[in-house]
Amino acid sequence: MSDVELRTAHLFTISLEVGEMNDLGATPYGNRRIATVTGGRFEGEELRGTVLPSPGGDWLLLRKDGVLMLDVRITLRTHDGALIYMSYRGMRHGPQWVIERLNKGEKVDPSEYYFRSAPLFETASDKYSFLNRIMSVGVGRREPAGPIYDVFQVL
Repeated sequence: MSDVELRTAHLFTISLEVGEMNDLGATPYGNRRIATVTGGRFEGEELRGTVLPSPGGDWLLLRKDGVLMLDVRITLRTHDGALIYMSYRGMRHGPQWVIERLNKGEKVDPSEYYFRSAPLFETASDKYSFLNRIMSVGVGRREPAGPIYDVFQVL
């Protein structure tokens, strides 16, 4: 066992608005759906702004074991005009009855299910270039309007 401690710092909280959902059905990999991300907002100590409505989406795959795999690609615009590409892989799962409530759009306590992501960033902005050199983790919750993540930089 190592004495290394994992430390993080809150980067921002992001809420996404989800629009049209295209259901491809059962593929060889699982049930595939593609959701359009139509906008959103993010805010943290060093970063704040909006999620651009296009292009952006979530390529969802529901595995046979009930785990929902996320593959999200969005563009952020900071309050001062910088553009940041944010992509992440993640997963959401929990007891079947909890997932059914989430799928109906009901509000469910996030402690009742697992919802995590691993965002990466890419930007040409000098001010936000630190994002190009960090790893981060997101802790999510699903609200009726869309997902919300608290994103933390791994120090």
